[in-house]
Amino acid sequence: MPVRSAGILLYRLAAPIGVEGASRDRMPESLDGLEVWIAHMGGPFWARKDAHAWSIPKGEYTEGEDPLAAAMREFAEEMGTPAPTADYVQLGEFRQPSGKLITVFTAERDFQPETIASNTFPLEWPRGSGRIQHYPEIDDARWFPEPEARLKLVKGQLPVLDALVRQVRDP
Repeated sequence: MPVRSAGILLYRLAAPIGVEGASRDRMPESLDGLEVWIAHMGGPFWARKDAHAWSIPKGEYTEGEDPLAAAMREFAEEMGTPAPTADYVQLGEFRQPSGKLITVFTAERDFQPETIASNTFPLEWPRGSGRIQHYPEIDDARWFPEPEARLKLVKGQLPVLDALVRQVRDP
């Protein structure tokens, strides 16, 4: 049985924004003005990485647990504030390269928290040192134009953006 996660991908429609380095011919699914809320993964492995080091806010849930309830819980844990009230729509279920299945919910909402205050996880660092340190699961989160988000999201989550573009374009 694969590990299951649930997450929330918030989006908003803004004025079209050009993104340097993002080529439209490489992104046939792009939609001008679409912005998404994504988060930079915390911990020493991701600390100096930017490209493909961001993720939708998500987390694992147990069998029998409601995926939307899990997505809401995980969003609050990773952002330090509850997800905005909205009519969330299930965007789909996406298999990651690791085999994990992510159920993603989406809603159009402007989300502007005052701070990001993620929960933490313990990690022996440096590896083999015997020193356990605590790191935030998420160390940054913000809005990105969809073409730029394609350069930032982990590659396994790019199909989530494609599905969102299709949904926004053809509701």
